[in-house]
Amino acid sequence: MKLSAFKFELSEDKIAKYPTENRDESKLMVLHRDTGEIEHKMFKDIVDYFEEGDVLVNNDTKVFPARLYGQKEKTGAKIEVFLLRELNPEMHLWDVLVDPARKIRVGNKLYFGEGELVAEVIDNTTSRGRTIRFLFDGTDEEFYKTIDTLGETPLPRTITRETEPEDRERFQTIYAKNIGAVAAPVAGLHFTKQVMKRMEIKGIDIVSVTLHIGLGTFRQVDVEDLTKHKMDSENYAIIQSTADAVNKALDNKKRVCSVGTTSMRALESSVSAGGRLKANEAWTDKFIFPEYEFKICNALITNFHLPESTLLMQAAAFAGYDKIMNAYKVAQKEGYRFFSYGDAMLII
Repeated sequence: MKLSAFKFELSEDKIAKYPTENRDESKLMVLHRDTGEIEHKMFKDIVDYFEEGDVLVNNDTKVFPARLYGQKEKTGAKIEVFLLRELNPEMHLWDVLVDPARKIRVGNKLYFGEGELVAEVIDNTTSRGRTIRFLFDGTDEEFYKTIDTLGETPLPRTITRETEPEDRERFQTIYAKNIGAVAAPVAGLHFTKQVMKRMEIKGIDIVSVTLHIGLGTFRQVDVEDLTKHKMDSENYAIIQSTADAVNKALDNKKRVCSVGTTSMRALESSVSAGGRLKANEAWTDKFIFPEYEFKICNALITNFHLPESTLLMQAAAFAGYDKIMNAYKVAQKEGYRFFSYGDAMLII
């Protein structure tokens, strides 16, 4: 499959700048894989498509305020540091992206806030990438509290507006638990306590995996031949109770629905020789694109993704290329909102 197959025109006004007022009142497109039939609903209607014994698997990663603004020692030049992942908790070593990169060199000290947080640049990794060490004497809890106070919600740059206080809550699922993501698992943003309670009453089992989403999820694909694209590795964990629930549903020919492409990557990265889900904690760089044979998932909740994105490719692998591209044409015609704060799609 070629990169150019996933190119389509998408005007900026189709990209949602804000979420809907109520999470579960976003639009929901239901795409039937077998026929290509499309239904137009609201997200709160999603309960109608599941029955007792079905399993929903969400990603309970929690977004932390990964974007820090500070200044360089001596010159006072303003800089932005985007925290990607912690390399060593004891030493407070982090992989980061910096801007403007040309001004930030090994040995520079960076100050954040009123000096509550200081970091030293210790290595160059890529043109914009650096490894930094925070010079912090407190506990881990105090460190993360400082990050939480000084940091900004890491909205993707494609959402072309300033971050607002409300984004702290809305760019986070209601079930977020394990800190470590620099982007939200956006398919889960539509869920409310009411929707989840209705599912619970209906006998639908809701379980979790954890996959800490990095910026690599949104990294531009720069090779035409998709077999040559390499995903960044992301850490995931699947507990035994989740594996048991999923395997029971598979044995009973029930629906196993991944809430988002990130949950799906975790599930499809931990499959036994017998085609069942294994409890596991590991790193995955799995890249799912057509043609891919799914072992675990038989339903998917996802958002509407950007052209030539790996997320669109994964949705196409699941729904079928022609069906997903047709659905995206219909979505634009019908006024669906795209990207992180956009509307939802259920593929069954």
